[in-house]
Amino acid sequence: MNPGDRVHVVRGGTEYEGVLMPSTTADRLVVKLDGGYNVGIDRAEAELDVLESNVYDVEGARDGEGGSEIQFDEALPTVSLISTGGTIASTVDYRTGAVTAQFDAEDVLRAVPDLAGRANYRGRVVANILSENMTPDVWQELAGAVHEEIEAGADGVVVMHGTDTMQFTASALAFILDTPVPVVFTGSQRSADRPSSDNVMNAVCAVEAAKADCAEVLVCMHATESDDRCALHRSTRVRKNHTSRRNAFETVGAEPLGVVDYDDETVDFRRSYDERGAADLAIHPGLETEVELVKFTPGMSFDRVERLADAAGLVVEGTGLGHVHTDLVPTFREMVESGTPVVMTSQCIEGRVCDRVYDTGRDLLDAGVIEAGDTLPGTAKVKLMWALANVAPESVPETMRTPLAGELTDRSTPWQ
Repeated sequence: MNPGDRVHVVRGGTEYEGVLMPSTTADRLVVKLDGGYNVGIDRAEAELDVLESNVYDVEGARDGEGGSEIQFDEALPTVSLISTGGTIASTVDYRTGAVTAQFDAEDVLRAVPDLAGRANYRGRVVANILSENMTPDVWQELAGAVHEEIEAGADGVVVMHGTDTMQFTASALAFILDTPVPVVFTGSQRSADRPSSDNVMNAVCAVEAAKADCAEVLVCMHATESDDRCALHRSTRVRKNHTSRRNAFETVGAEPLGVVDYDDETVDFRRSYDERGAADLAIHPGLETEVELVKFTPGMSFDRVERLADAAGLVVEGTGLGHVHTDLVPTFREMVESGTPVVMTSQCIEGRVCDRVYDTGRDLLDAGVIEAGDTLPGTAKVKLMWALANVAPESVPETMRTPLAGELTDRSTPWQ
């Protein structure tokens, strides 16, 4: 009896059937039921029969250098699985009851045996951290790893990442990388140890997206709270809008690029995208880390903004069309004149900045503040970090006003 076996278990008159999963303790069985839930059963109280051995071939060998390769069918495409940690690669620490990131890429394959038979997998660990500990240095290391995997022949890449800061990392890779193949971020809101974990469906759908035709950086997460389909979001337009729901992620200002049907294993794109092979592989890894993001609120201390005068760049979440208190305009003017770009975004979820309507907006434009259109504030910060390191200083304003990776649309229109 091994992980990957299909088993029938009877305990106390209740019958369970599913796939045997890896367990953290020797006295417990963990069975993934067909509906997607995990159930833990005391071995001493269970009658167990193996219905089919090794349903999923999850055996593999580590290469000794932080990676692994698990072979299936040579006729299948190659998908690289890159782990950075997060809930999808986590389990419960039974000492504290907290979720900790402790699996590497091969462990994720073992924990999600449904991945078997869909592709030939290469596994690689870039980091083993929860996403609140993510840094620009890790973004750059991750981009380098993705570049190397594609250069080595990967037909697609799946990045396993914590959900809390996934949108920042995914948008960073969209600016850093020109990719001829799909790069798909996925994660889970609930770890594999917990009931109704979303890790299996998200991982499976991400692999299917990595085999598809859209050669962009995508985020693949539950489209609904049910185990029916995942949405494919453009990385620079996605936002996590709920703390715990399985369908926490939404594309802002449009419908998702596509969906993956979990049962049919089909990928359906609903909007235009960059096709596989259209771009030549390239990497532009430079990032200026001294960029700040500030949200304007009534009554905030202006000293807080003034203390950022030495930053390399500043992104502001303004109110409405992109406004701040009138008394902040001279501070922004001084920053711009001293060589610090100031970029205006809106804290509204939908719509775009337009500082030509009211006096304050016109004063901001006169002070040299750069309008970012409908670029999301977090994406604008990442883009400014990239622009300051990769384009000439005089070109930064135009770069921030120019769409590079789908982060900025020509106009905002209701789509519902």
